[in-house]
Amino acid sequence: MSVLPEERKNEILKELNREGKVKVIDLVEQFQVSEETIRRDLMLLEEKGLLKRVYGGAIKSVFPFEEPPFAHRTTVNQEAKVKIGKKAVELISNGDVIAIDVGTTMLEFAKCIQDKKDITIITNSLPVSSVLTESLNQNKFTGQILLLGGLLDPKQQSISGSFTEQTLEQFNINKAFISAGGVSIQNGVSNYHLHETLVSRKMVEVSKQVILLTDSSKMDVDTFCKVCPLKKVDVFVCEQAMPEAWKNHPQLGKLNWIQA
Repeated sequence: MSVLPEERKNEILKELNREGKVKVIDLVEQFQVSEETIRRDLMLLEEKGLLKRVYGGAIKSVFPFEEPPFAHRTTVNQEAKVKIGKKAVELISNGDVIAIDVGTTMLEFAKCIQDKKDITIITNSLPVSSVLTESLNQNKFTGQILLLGGLLDPKQQSISGSFTEQTLEQFNINKAFISAGGVSIQNGVSNYHLHETLVSRKMVEVSKQVILLTDSSKMDVDTFCKVCPLKKVDVFVCEQAMPEAWKNHPQLGKLNWIQA
C-alpha cells in the first residue's frame, strides 16, 4: 500500500480512533514500510499530542475528552486543511454575512479569503480574527470583522459562553462555516469542548446555510459533544470523496459533498 507520509499518519489516527490502539507490526504490514518509518510517524504524532506511544505501538493520547491545545494541532493534516480552505472560499459570495467557528481548519480557511467584496465575518476564534484583520489591512478583501465577546479559553484560543451565544442571535447570517472534532452517520457533527460546541450549535441555528469543513481523519469519529445531525448540514467540504458507506444514507438528507 503506497501512500504519502501525511496520508499514512492520517490513516494511523483513523485506526487509533476506531480501535483505541495500534501496533507497529500491524502498521508495517498494512503500509509496507519499515518499522523505523512507523516509529518515526508515531513519534511525530506523539509530539503533537495526538497519541501516546507504548511498547510495540501506541494508544489514544492523554486527552480523552478534549483535543490537544490549538498550537499542537496547527501542522496536523495541514495540506488537507489548505485544500479544504481554498475550496470553501469559493462558497462565499460578495455581500455575504458569514460565521466562522474555531479550529485549525478554520484558520487555513481564513488565510484563503480574498477577492471578496463587502463581506461581514463573525467569529469566536482569536487566530481567525487576527489573520482576517491582517488580510483586511492588506486589502485582500473588503468588509468588516466582528469578534464575538465572551469567556476566553487561552489554550484553545477561542471565545464562548452565554454572552457569545446571545450575541449571535442578533444577526441574520447567510452561511455558517463550522468545524468538527468528529463526524459520523449516527451522531452527526461533534466536538470536544462543551462551550465551543454550544457556540457552533447556535451558529447552525441562526444561519441560512451550514457548511462543514473537515478533513478525512475526523470521519466515523464521535467526540464528546454533539453539534448537530448531518441532515442539518447543507454542504460538506473534505479533501477526500464521500465514503461508499455514506452514499444514499437517509441521515444525510440533501447534503452536498464537495471534494477539495
